[in-house]
Amino acid sequence: MELLKLPERPNWRDRARDLGFNFADMYGEPYWDEGHVWRFTMGQIEGCIEDPCTELHALCREAVGRIIGSEALMVRMGLPRAQWDFIADSWARAEPELYGRFDLAFDGTGPAKLLEYNADTPTSLYESSAFQWLWLEDQIKAGVLPEAADQFNGIHEALVERFAAICAPGQDLHFAAMKDSPEDYGTVETLGWAAREAGLGAHYTDLQSIGLTADGQFADSEDRVIGALFKLYPWEDLFADDFAQYLASSGCRFIEPPWKALLSNKAILPMLWQMFPDHPNLLPAYFVGEEGAGLEHGHVEKPIFSREGAGIRIVQNGAVIEASDVADYDAHPRIRQAYHPLPQFEGWRPVLGAWMVGEACVGLGVRSDRSRITQNLSRFQPHVILD
Repeated sequence: MELLKLPERPNWRDRARDLGFNFADMYGEPYWDEGHVWRFTMGQIEGCIEDPCTELHALCREAVGRIIGSEALMVRMGLPRAQWDFIADSWARAEPELYGRFDLAFDGTGPAKLLEYNADTPTSLYESSAFQWLWLEDQIKAGVLPEAADQFNGIHEALVERFAAICAPGQDLHFAAMKDSPEDYGTVETLGWAAREAGLGAHYTDLQSIGLTADGQFADSEDRVIGALFKLYPWEDLFADDFAQYLASSGCRFIEPPWKALLSNKAILPMLWQMFPDHPNLLPAYFVGEEGAGLEHGHVEKPIFSREGAGIRIVQNGAVIEASDVADYDAHPRIRQAYHPLPQFEGWRPVLGAWMVGEACVGLGVRSDRSRITQNLSRFQPHVILD
């Protein structure tokens, strides 16, 4: 694993604009950063990322089955009891998952370590699947990269295949995200693009425009009943919404399925450590107040529900060495995970985002920051495979 400095494509911002990648710069700061490129070998990709993440996902599914079968474990997940049957029924019906993203710490030499699993509403999908592949093709054509250069990126093709597998031919799907969020829209449009290639109908709707019919079904702003919905909106937030009482009775199929609420929840980290202790890709993790071995060299404290590094505190030798100043999630229960410092390459600290589609690991995106905590505006930097 190596950080390369490569020349940027002279027209990449125009290409981004033409393709609707209008969050390549955000709040006056660059988000897409193709001047820094991560180089991997095929052995690192296959042996340290692809295969371990496919195994980790299998362990996560095993954990879901155990948790759903235990009232004591369900309590620890922090989800409302009124939704437990809804969650359990979706698992019992084997409702299929679509996608997710493991966030990993990896320096190229040892086992990648799981930091968390974004299993419900992961973003950075467009830049991972489409724009970094376009970057690779352009840089090969320009002679910046050799013809043999490759990328771990079968994300789009896997999504097309997955939609075809989990939906009926010609089925209509609604894709919903928060209004006025370019990044969220980019994610759902990327999924809608894959769904259309799979022969499905794909309709975008603002989350805020979804309403309830007289028959208790969900409908979009054009009064079309929503039979199947991908919502870029966390399950834990939807469970707290006024519409939560209608989720089970609405007849709507949700993507991701409700059981994914158990995996998009950082409470899964101590659960995994308890069930699979000393697994090479896991870090010791505990609920606050139940700490055990493995935290002696520091820990990271996290709310069980949070996004983009919010609410995180890194502690070493009893002192906070870095902390998020976002307090939106502070009311939630917290866990402590062993501190595994991100590697530094010329001051950049990368987090590897390994993309799962269905039950297989199919691609990689890398986000980096000079901070210890990866946040909303951490930069996306493309990767290349060169042996």
